[in-house]
Amino acid sequence: MRDLLLALLAYSLLGTWITPVSAVKVNNIPQIRVTTSFANFHARIMDQWGGGDGSSWKIGNDSQHPFVGRDFGGAKRKDIGGTRAFGSGYPYGADDPTTLAGRSFPFGTWPLYWGENFMGADEYGSHLDVVRPGGQLVVVPIQSSKQHYNVSDDEVYYAIGDKESATFLMLSYVDWCHALPAWPTKFDPTSPNSTVKLEQVIRYYRGSSFALSSPAYNNTFARSSFSNSTESSPLPDLVEYSPFRKCLDGVTISALAIMNKPPKKVSLGVTLGIVFGILGIPAILFIIYISSCAWGAVLAIKDHINGVHERTKMRREARKAALNYESYP
Repeated sequence: MRDLLLALLAYSLLGTWITPVSAVKVNNIPQIRVTTSFANFHARIMDQWGGGDGSSWKIGNDSQHPFVGRDFGGAKRKDIGGTRAFGSGYPYGADDPTTLAGRSFPFGTWPLYWGENFMGADEYGSHLDVVRPGGQLVVVPIQSSKQHYNVSDDEVYYAIGDKESATFLMLSYVDWCHALPAWPTKFDPTSPNSTVKLEQVIRYYRGSSFALSSPAYNNTFARSSFSNSTESSPLPDLVEYSPFRKCLDGVTISALAIMNKPPKKVSLGVTLGIVFGILGIPAILFIIYISSCAWGAVLAIKDHINGVHERTKMRREARKAALNYESYP
């Protein structure tokens, strides 16, 4: 019985501590970790294809973050699409349509900037690229394989956004829209040789932190409109009716990384249930084993005491018989 209990205890402990190789599952889901404090390193995750939602939170003043007091997160995926107006794509925090300065970050990151403090966006400039969620701003050329779309050689688009988001989306563009793979390069809107101009943006996304542009487009209203404006130059037919452009737009709306819900808090009952599930059975078996050993020890001691008493009785009887023999005349 004791050997059986030992075997069960060993098997239970091994089953608790060792995960079979066949049960290991690796999810290579593109994610961006966003940390706003050095006090606790609590972080939220921007997840590609994620649904967003959840509660927002304010950036605390414990770590001198450049945007102390701003609201982060809470936006839903369905609100990710903007217009051709810079500053669009905000589900909340865009009370003043004339400026982006001081705005919240509903999707987990701050907007692009175009230099010359256009619409107050220089506070999001290159000096903060080192702490921008997803890394510095980049631009990626996007062209399609002619095997899947009847496109001309001059139909090319550019994605502008943080490095991680742009790289993640390129994988999705290649997979879903049959785009030709391309690597990002640094985006500098103040350079006279910049590949992308403000007037070429065909749509903003995710609180104007990401954009698609076309060199075939020129929006003459780009520098005079407010963020809530619906006024813009019409897209050329090459862009308007392009199935490739529509595919890129759909994938961007569906897959661009946004802030996820905060992790659910585990209740005390669930925690105790998990602890008992992990440690309960081994503990019970261990207690049974200890009890068995203790009972065995009690029985052994009892047998020993009884044996001592029996041997003592036999010695006394033998001594009595000897004395009787010695007293015989």
